[in-house]
Amino acid sequence: MPKADGSCRKKDEWRLTKTTDLLGVIPSPALVIDIRTSVKAANATGLALLKGGERLSDLLTPACAAQLTAALLATSATGTAQHGLELAITSAGGDIWLMAALAPYPQNGDLFLVTLTDVSALKNRLAVSEAAERRWHSALVGSFSGVWEYRADLDQWYCSDIWRQMRGIGPDEPIQTETDAWLERIHPEDRERVAHYVERQTAGDPDYMIFDYRERHRDGHYLWIECRGSCVERYPDGRPLRIIGTDIDITARKQTEERLTHLSRRLKVALEVSRVGVFEADFDLGTSDWDDGMFALYGVDRNEEVKIGGLWESMLHPDDRGRVFDEVERHVANLLPFSDEYRVILRDGSTHYIRSRTLPFIDSDGHRKMIGANWDVTGDVVLHRELERAKTLAEARNAELEAAKARIEHIALHDYLTDLPNRRYLDQMLDRLAADCDERGQGLAALHIDLDRFKQVNDTLGHNAGDQMLRHAARVLRDAVRHDGDFVARIGGDEFVFLAPCDGNEDELAAMAERLIAELRRPVIFEGHECRAGASIGIAIERSGRIDARQLLLNADIALYHAKNAGRNRYEFFCRDRRHQMVTAHRLADDLMRALENDEFVPHYQFQFCARSLDVVGAEALVRWQHPGRGLLAPAEFLAVAEEIGIVAQIDGLLLEKAVADAARWRAEGLRVPKVSVNVSTRRLHDPHLTQKLAALAFEPGSVSFELLESIFLDESDEQARANLAHIRKLGIGIEIDDFGTGHASIVSLLRIGPDSLKIDRELVRDVTRSPEQRRLVGSIIDIGRSLNVKIIAEGVETRDHVRVLAKLGCDVLQGYGLAKPMGMEDTFAFLRAQSWRAT
Repeated sequence: MPKADGSCRKKDEWRLTKTTDLLGVIPSPALVIDIRTSVKAANATGLALLKGGERLSDLLTPACAAQLTAALLATSATGTAQHGLELAITSAGGDIWLMAALAPYPQNGDLFLVTLTDVSALKNRLAVSEAAERRWHSALVGSFSGVWEYRADLDQWYCSDIWRQMRGIGPDEPIQTETDAWLERIHPEDRERVAHYVERQTAGDPDYMIFDYRERHRDGHYLWIECRGSCVERYPDGRPLRIIGTDIDITARKQTEERLTHLSRRLKVALEVSRVGVFEADFDLGTSDWDDGMFALYGVDRNEEVKIGGLWESMLHPDDRGRVFDEVERHVANLLPFSDEYRVILRDGSTHYIRSRTLPFIDSDGHRKMIGANWDVTGDVVLHRELERAKTLAEARNAELEAAKARIEHIALHDYLTDLPNRRYLDQMLDRLAADCDERGQGLAALHIDLDRFKQVNDTLGHNAGDQMLRHAARVLRDAVRHDGDFVARIGGDEFVFLAPCDGNEDELAAMAERLIAELRRPVIFEGHECRAGASIGIAIERSGRIDARQLLLNADIALYHAKNAGRNRYEFFCRDRRHQMVTAHRLADDLMRALENDEFVPHYQFQFCARSLDVVGAEALVRWQHPGRGLLAPAEFLAVAEEIGIVAQIDGLLLEKAVADAARWRAEGLRVPKVSVNVSTRRLHDPHLTQKLAALAFEPGSVSFELLESIFLDESDEQARANLAHIRKLGIGIEIDDFGTGHASIVSLLRIGPDSLKIDRELVRDVTRSPEQRRLVGSIIDIGRSLNVKIIAEGVETRDHVRVLAKLGCDVLQGYGLAKPMGMEDTFAFLRAQSWRAT
């Protein structure tokens, strides 16, 4: 056997040697390989390609190596040669592309003959050609140019997609290529001209390679098209064989040109009517260009030469020349626009006054230039002089002027409607009255009076009725003046101030206030209607000593504020504690505005649970204020002031953004909280920009719910609120009615709003475990919810008995301290993972 094996090996070696000799006559690389691409024989170019490698696949890219292996397996299985196999060899100078032919080796079925042809140059040429084609295509698309080509030998037109789109023709629609049909689409005024241009363009006339015309769009309107084309190939006899070109829609440019033409005509008419002359001067070239208006203005012939330092300068009045030159030089040097007025002496010897408006600038050619307008104001100057003379005569009438001055001063210091002193007069009198009271050892009282329901009178009966009420109030206050020391003023709108020197007796001032309120409450007859207003009065007193009059007014204003808050139609005296309350509220308001800027409002979450399974079904976001000095504050500490200064809607919006972000964190941690609910104030529900703000948030439909207080009144005529509610539903945001059961909502309003859930007020839930009446009431609310297909959420769940009773009554969702207290975001992760509520 060994002898026999040795004989076979020698035979194979002889065959491979013979094969190598045969491969040598092939000029391109030729190899004999086995199924693993190991090289058994190769010609000289093949060995050079291998560079000492033993396997052909080692030279190839991974993808090409896999492709070669697949081809070897296919050839081995079918015995069929394969051609056109593209293989890439990675080298330092770049990829070498080879075209491979593969065939079974004749003397041995386990071997394969491979011939390789270098096609790298061809591949590179193709790549360059494709890149050039892409560039030209991108350039044409980017410039929105439509490409067309006509082949006379094929009688065939090619029109690009942009060419079709420009005319409103679909990509697959046939195009009418007959000349008559095409000319039908051309604007009647352009047809003859276009036919001639096309003929000259086809003939190769360079003057007609570009032309424009109007063509009818598919929808009926005309568009302006700029056509660029030429004959690029001809028959031997000179007839056009290939004509190619591009079309561009220049409608917008033509419209702009037309608008500029219209504007130019209007400007020309305006300049002619106003007799304004326009000029432009180039200081670097020393030239000046005048329009016809300038020549007419200066009485100069149109053909006369105009240049800097010449005609215009010679006509300037000698007394104005130096000043005008200095002004021009200074403003041109600093490129500042300026106006001026000067005299010129025309050639007929007359002197005219010219007013100019001038703009210096640097033009695109780098030259210092100036453009301006001149117009003759001689008539204005003469008129001004006449007016000055008339003024001089008028000033001579000193007595009349003094009377007019006194009247003007009275008007300036008195209210035009009531003839009472106004705020300005009050400011002047304050210090004088305070000084007089100090000197006499008296106190000073200020009564700040505001008419109640005045706006309703104005809105219902009109401003004339309101004016009548104000005159009535002025008469009442004027009649209440006791002596020369009292002072009454109307300080604006329906507000009045009564200043009264006093000895500090509050009873006397209270009696005065009661009399004023009683008199102001009396009806005023206007056009047969009884108008009633009433009044609220704030009273402040400064005892003898150094009286701060302005602080006195401020204190009276604070007292008025409390009188109105206490129910109106009454009076209140100022006291220091109330001032302190006002200051505290003001500081809190300032802190709240700063808190918004510093992002100090944070959500705390109270989880909601399925009444049957106690699974978490949601979380209510409750606002907390992380005050830098006072720590974490609940809404009771700040919500009333926030409502007063109108920032509750902003807080609601901020809380919603944070709740949506926190819900995403729960999902990322694999914690299931299907829904977050946030409170929505009345102001936010009426925000016309609410839909845009909600659209900017990213949340899944059904994952967010808005809680509306039952006390929110949604009038059916309130289009903004109804539109916002409709949009909220479209976004997949649920609607919940909070604190249900406090007596504001009706079944009709529920049907109109159509909420997804009702939250039973905690006051109704508190005694449900002990009181049969409470259980029946809660059960009725649950029945209402079922009949309206509305889920019922119970708040105030404090004990396990609450859980048991409410679940038995059919409540859907439970929320309360007995299951989960409100907690910060970072505490929710441990709570949700521990599920400790199930053991309570």
